[in-house]
Amino acid sequence: MRPRPPMLLVALALIALVAGCEAKVYGAAAGKPAPPRATPVAPLVHAIVPPQQPQAQVGTLAGLQDRIRQATDQAASDGATISVALLDRATNQLIVNGDPHLVATASVAKLFIADELLLQESQGKATLSADERSTLDAMLRSSDDDAAEKFWNQAGGETIITDVAARYGLTSTQPPSDGRWWDTTSSTPDLIHYYQMLLDGSGGLPPEQAKLIIDDLASSTPTGVDGYPQRFGIPDGLYAEPVAVKQGWMCCIGQDWMHLSTGVVGPDSRYIMVVESLQPSDDATARATITRAVKTMFPTGRI
Repeated sequence: MRPRPPMLLVALALIALVAGCEAKVYGAAAGKPAPPRATPVAPLVHAIVPPQQPQAQVGTLAGLQDRIRQATDQAASDGATISVALLDRATNQLIVNGDPHLVATASVAKLFIADELLLQESQGKATLSADERSTLDAMLRSSDDDAAEKFWNQAGGETIITDVAARYGLTSTQPPSDGRWWDTTSSTPDLIHYYQMLLDGSGGLPPEQAKLIIDDLASSTPTGVDGYPQRFGIPDGLYAEPVAVKQGWMCCIGQDWMHLSTGVVGPDSRYIMVVESLQPSDDATARATITRAVKTMFPTGRI
């Protein structure tokens, strides 16, 4: 994702709500260079199959609230604010820090572009050539902006976001008022909900197409097409887990670098995680901050 102009003022105002809140738990009842080569990761072989109810792992998230609070405080000491949400799909336990708020999606909006395009293809409303399939892969794996621009225009522009939001029930997700896909806004709960419904098929995308998206995210490359490092947050923080991630980054929102790390974690895709950071620093420092936050939450590199 290239550095971008400032986001909409409404996003700026709402993002500021994140700092200093305690973690909360919601209970179980409810010439462009060629794209870089993917780093091999353990495949998410059951990516679109809900995990079985765990037997001995019910307490997996024990202590996580305290570690999230610690990570939030550490980030704040460096001038950063972080927002975290994690869902255990086996128990339906959702842990968040702070109040739900709007987040800038940047390149994470490419998920919505791919979703709508693949749905149109499954319905016979669009046909993707072999070259376009390869371009779609590059958009998801290596965050190709030119590919996103092409498919954004091809699949309907702003209507992509309204259609996906309606299918998935994403109440906070809004299309960009300026027509630029990277200015799409969402929320941490909406992004968790999107992945959950993508995996269980309730968002309307057929399983075969959903698997294409997850497989591409599992093959996320170390750097984007533009050369930007994209292993920050979840991939480098949960280094001992197989992950399927879509990353977003943007400068600047106010004076802050924004980094957004989202995806599915675990060999049975049991967990969905979203973490966002805002920090008035250089990009390398901001990447290190969000990765350190994830490592503080999960010191062993796994959930």
